[in-house]
Amino acid sequence: MILSTIDDLRKNIDGVLGVEGNRVVVLDEGILKQKLIEDLVYTVVFNTRDEVRRSAAWLIRQAGASLGIKSASIQPLYKAMGRGDVSGFTVPAINIRGITYHCAQAVFRAARSIDAMAVIFEIARSEIGYTDQRPAEYTAVVTAAAIKAGYRGPLFLQGDHFQINAGKYRNDPTTELEAVKQLIREAVQGGFYNIDIDASTLVDLSRDSLLAQQEDNYSITADLTALIRNIEPAGITISIGG
Repeated sequence: MILSTIDDLRKNIDGVLGVEGNRVVVLDEGILKQKLIEDLVYTVVFNTRDEVRRSAAWLIRQAGASLGIKSASIQPLYKAMGRGDVSGFTVPAINIRGITYHCAQAVFRAARSIDAMAVIFEIARSEIGYTDQRPAEYTAVVTAAAIKAGYRGPLFLQGDHFQINAGKYRNDPTTELEAVKQLIREAVQGGFYNIDIDASTLVDLSRDSLLAQQEDNYSITADLTALIRNIEPAGITISIGG
C-alpha cells in the first residue's frame, strides 16, 4: 500500500516504530517485516509527494539503523585484506537496475545462507538517470530489503562509474563537472560511502605523450577525490575508485 500523506505515515507506524527526536526505535519487528516495511518502501518509490517520500525513506533508514543495518565504507575491509588479516573470499558488486526491493532481498537471502556480509550494491551515474533511482531512494530500498530479509550488518552502497560525459564536457566543461560534483554530494548525503570516479572518457590519445594523454583524467579524478574527502562524514573514510 502506498501511503499518501504524512498523517498516513504517523498512523501506520503507530505501535510499530517509535520516533524519539532524530532516531527511530523498532517496537514490533514482526509487523515491521510483515507489512509496514513494504508500505514504506512502496511509498518511497511511487508516492509523488517529495515530503512524504523523504519522510518514508528517513523512517526506513532509521529503523534499519536501530536494527544494526547501516551504510558503511568498505575501506576498512579492503585495508584488512591488503594486510593479509582476512582472505579467502572476494566482494561481489551488484548493479540493480529494476525491481530493486525484491532483487536486493534475494541477494541478502543468499548472503545469509553462506554467512556472508561483504556485498556491494551499486548504481552507475547512467543507471541513476535511466532507471530514475536517485541515491536516497536506492539506499532506502536496499535498507528495506535488508530489514525484510532479516539481514544485520553493514550496507556497502556504491556510486559506480560516476562518469564524465566526454561530449558534454567538450561543449561545456564547467556545467558537466558541476553535475558530477552535485551527484557526488547527493550520493554521500544519501549514504553512498563507496564511490567510483570515472574520468577515463577524457583520455586524449591524439596528444604526444602518455602523461599528456592522461592529464584530464588524472587531474579531474584528483579534484573529485578532494571533494569527496572534504564532505565525507566524520569517522568514515569513503572508499574511492578511479
